[in-house]
Amino acid sequence: MPLSLLAALALGANPAPAPHPFNQQDLVTLRRLSSPRVSPDGRQVAYVLRSTDLEANRGRTDLWLVNLDGAAPRQLTSDPSSDSDPVWAPDGKSLFFLSSRGGSSQVWRLPVDGGEPLPVTKLPLDVNSFALSRDGQQLAVALDARPDCADLACNTQRAAEASKKKTTGRAYDQLFARHWDTWKDGTRSHLFVVPVAGGTAVDVMKGMDADAPSKPFGGAEEFTFTPDGKGIVFAARDVGPTESWSTDLDLFLAPVDGKTKPRKLTEKNRATDTSPVFSPDGKTLAYVAMSRPGFEADRYRVILRTWPGGQERVLTQDWDRSAGSLAWSKDGATLYTTANDVGQNTVFALDVATGKARSLTQGGSADGAQPAADGQVVYAMDDLDSPADLYAVKADGTGARQLTQVNKDALAGLKFGAFEQFNFPGWNNETVHGYVVKPVDFDPKRQYPLAFLIHGGPQGSFGNHFHYRWNPQVYAGRGYVAVMIDFHGSTGYGQAFTDSISGDWGGKPLEDLQKGLNAALQKYPFIHKTKRCALGGSYGGYMINWIAGNWADGFQCLVNHDGIFDERAAYYDTEELWFPEWEHKGLPWEKPESYEKFNPVNQVAKWKTPMLVIHGGKDYRVVDTQGIATFTALQRRGIPSRFLYFPDENHWVLKPQNSIQWHDEVLGWLDRWTRK
Repeated sequence: MPLSLLAALALGANPAPAPHPFNQQDLVTLRRLSSPRVSPDGRQVAYVLRSTDLEANRGRTDLWLVNLDGAAPRQLTSDPSSDSDPVWAPDGKSLFFLSSRGGSSQVWRLPVDGGEPLPVTKLPLDVNSFALSRDGQQLAVALDARPDCADLACNTQRAAEASKKKTTGRAYDQLFARHWDTWKDGTRSHLFVVPVAGGTAVDVMKGMDADAPSKPFGGAEEFTFTPDGKGIVFAARDVGPTESWSTDLDLFLAPVDGKTKPRKLTEKNRATDTSPVFSPDGKTLAYVAMSRPGFEADRYRVILRTWPGGQERVLTQDWDRSAGSLAWSKDGATLYTTANDVGQNTVFALDVATGKARSLTQGGSADGAQPAADGQVVYAMDDLDSPADLYAVKADGTGARQLTQVNKDALAGLKFGAFEQFNFPGWNNETVHGYVVKPVDFDPKRQYPLAFLIHGGPQGSFGNHFHYRWNPQVYAGRGYVAVMIDFHGSTGYGQAFTDSISGDWGGKPLEDLQKGLNAALQKYPFIHKTKRCALGGSYGGYMINWIAGNWADGFQCLVNHDGIFDERAAYYDTEELWFPEWEHKGLPWEKPESYEKFNPVNQVAKWKTPMLVIHGGKDYRVVDTQGIATFTALQRRGIPSRFLYFPDENHWVLKPQNSIQWHDEVLGWLDRWTRK
């Protein structure tokens, strides 16, 4: 070949761009894997893959399929509408799923070996979630319906009448008036049973003034058909006017024909009972339950109930972890679950005979563990530098292997910061854990500014997890060291550790954060000692306000997302009253001192640190006036401050373009005060 031609080919080549540091654009546009579902023969896994359409400013979800050996991943749906929630037919030849492709959310069915999806339901109301009976002949669908309506025709008529009204006022006689990000409109999430072959939808909760699944986050994990297909077991909070201060979710049994009222199965427990799952032989019902009424962060114990006899035993009484979703092994001898565990979210195998727990994974955050063929367990896994992919591991915890690489091409062009876990003596010299994420292109001879991230909850964790709202790699990509401390009150370190924050919001956690920062400065000399910014959302936002008055020289800047300014006012503003009543040990008019002891509003005179305040207009958990009040206090005191308001976001910033703006503002604020 002539040299001139070789030169021309070289000039015309398009080499791959050099990898760049991970940033907020990458965070928003990476594909997100969820909802793995193993086929009945255990040799295929269906899953949901979300891609981001920045122009439309939304995520789009499609169904995919991969073999258990990781071979031949293929896309099953590609409609512009969202497809989600795959459920296998008993014969493994088709998948039921939710889709909005027909203009409303309905159940569809797709042959996995080829063919077009067909609608299964054509109901006048959106299907929010669904379950399939063991024989594949019936669906239980969750619809937002009026509890006093006898049928769907009544619901349609009532909706038509409401649309013709010229008035807009709504009157309420009891709480909830609004919940999370939605004003109540007189409907409830009710379960209807409808034949797959078509027929009349039957409300099995007729007349119940309760939601199943629960609002705002409950899904299909909260209800299931009985093994014989004659009944539905579901979780609901049916407590009348005490709903906003009760955590008493119970399990109910309702006949599929709706001819008799649901019967409460868990009458004795006034705390939460949820997530029912029947054993393969149909003789045992497993579910998770808390034991302390009013406490939303109590430990979930696994309960086994003989079916239909009703004798119960606590399987995990001696296991000091809180169980997540449950899945039975094929032989019924093991339950698979996940649980927060010292900064990880681990897959555990629970021996049904003894309750003994064995860990099957060693690092990262696992979800959706379920049995597959050849004694394997499938799960989704992510960690601090890898978004979720599917994995399989042998039932003895060996031979873990990756099944998918859904972001392979994108990750090849990205650079992440190295991370490690550390620990130190915190409050009362008890061991506290944290993570450090080093800047991208780390140079040990340099010093870097610090992004000190404080998690929410407060019963939560900033662990080994690839987070899509609070991801430390965004800061590492910008040249910051990120440090995260799992202070007293965090989950995954035993229930006593979690309990220790209640009634002490500004005590042990603040001490842990202070000691954690000092430990990080001593252990990692590359952290700049005078260029530091602290950031937090929800409880983390509260802690930012508390730091402003009680650790005034700790940081050069602060970022407060949806944080509480005034604890006393926040009680009257919020919707789930059980939370402040438990955390502050009573009612504000009976125990005002409990609400004032660690109240940021009382410390405003000490504030002096520049703060960026962010709030969502649809946040009814910590209402926007809390953020406005914080900004008002800062401005009136002459402290450099900025207020970022999202009128269309709730407690979380979810829209892709808003997420990018959020990060632009936050990083710009950090740069302003730490890059001088």
